[in-house]
Amino acid sequence: MLKKIQVDHVVCGMFIRELCGSWMEHPFWRTRFLLDNPKDLTALRESSIREVWIDTDKGCDVEVANSVMTSAERDAEVQASLQAVSDPGRDRGPVSTQEELERAAIICRKSRQAMTSIFGEARMGRAVDTELARKVVEEITDSVTRNSRALVSLARLKNADDYTYMHSVAVCALMVALGRELGLEDTELLAAGEAGLMHDIGKAAMPLEVLNKPGKLTAEEFAVMKRHPAEGHRILQAAAEALHPVTLDVCLHHHEKMDGSGYPEGLTGEQITLYAKMGAVCDVYDAITSNRPYKAGWDPGESIRKMAEWADGHFDPRVFQAFVKSLGIYPVGSLVRMESGRIGVVVDQSSGSLLKPVVKIFYSTSSGCRIPPKIVDLAAPHQKEAIAAREDPAAWPFPDLDELWSGLPQER
Repeated sequence: MLKKIQVDHVVCGMFIRELCGSWMEHPFWRTRFLLDNPKDLTALRESSIREVWIDTDKGCDVEVANSVMTSAERDAEVQASLQAVSDPGRDRGPVSTQEELERAAIICRKSRQAMTSIFGEARMGRAVDTELARKVVEEITDSVTRNSRALVSLARLKNADDYTYMHSVAVCALMVALGRELGLEDTELLAAGEAGLMHDIGKAAMPLEVLNKPGKLTAEEFAVMKRHPAEGHRILQAAAEALHPVTLDVCLHHHEKMDGSGYPEGLTGEQITLYAKMGAVCDVYDAITSNRPYKAGWDPGESIRKMAEWADGHFDPRVFQAFVKSLGIYPVGSLVRMESGRIGVVVDQSSGSLLKPVVKIFYSTSSGCRIPPKIVDLAAPHQKEAIAAREDPAAWPFPDLDELWSGLPQER
């Protein structure tokens, strides 16, 4: 039986079915678990969560409860919470990139924990925790709605060990940002985000020695990896009733290409759904901008240029153009040389032009040294500075480049 109780009545041995409150307000990355650690109980009571649902069939009961609900009544409450996604009172008002970055960093950290759990459960043959996935998608969607660039930019900063998990988080955010640019409705944005989050779940079924190989795959190993879309589709089918159909579609078809050279089914053109086309673009961008054991990720601006070279036959033109608009021709984090000879990093996009972002200028090539950082909006009236070219970060001694654009301390 399910019971909603005050946290003061929670004791070790209870099975927590749901924490009543925002996913960001509690210290746990799971939504369902047996509370068997006194430290977790203390953390729960010290959090802002005031009520929880417990399942007395899986753990201890409680003598005093605020209410006892039937499964039908609880389902109605969960449905009401889903409807609240479109509630205008939800915290989704627009903020600047710098304002959202700190909050986005917390979402990235908790999302990584959640995806580690989801992939781990899938690797052991257990069903996907769809409630946990939904909470992750909602938080990411809200962040991207407040600012379309902050979380997308931060999620790109991942180490090799985090790649599988944070790639899912990044693609989720990219799908939502792209969906906004394409004019999708709120419910469609959540579907796109869920599809992005779960698109690579099939990698949980891949041999770890192949998945984590620190080098280029052999032809035989690549053939094994090409099975991950079908494996992911199989894994998701077990939870299909709780997932949007789009999620299964994108999982199976995010490696299809417009000219039919993709896999697993070699679909062409209009045989590929809009969401799968979106997934293809977002998956490639995050893959090529991420650091891997065998190669450093490309600069965001260089990645956009490379993808434009491949676009014909690979990506849907309308979707790719919308993707570029969602990120900018010089995405946040791009290193650029100004016509004045100074070097800067893109910290935001301006409303005036995709070619005129907001840049933090911090280096003088004429003097060969750092200069006091200066924020310049290249789209501002009477602004004479302009971008002359992209720069390769690997060619410059700027180990703090990510800290320069994000304003957040780098992990050591």
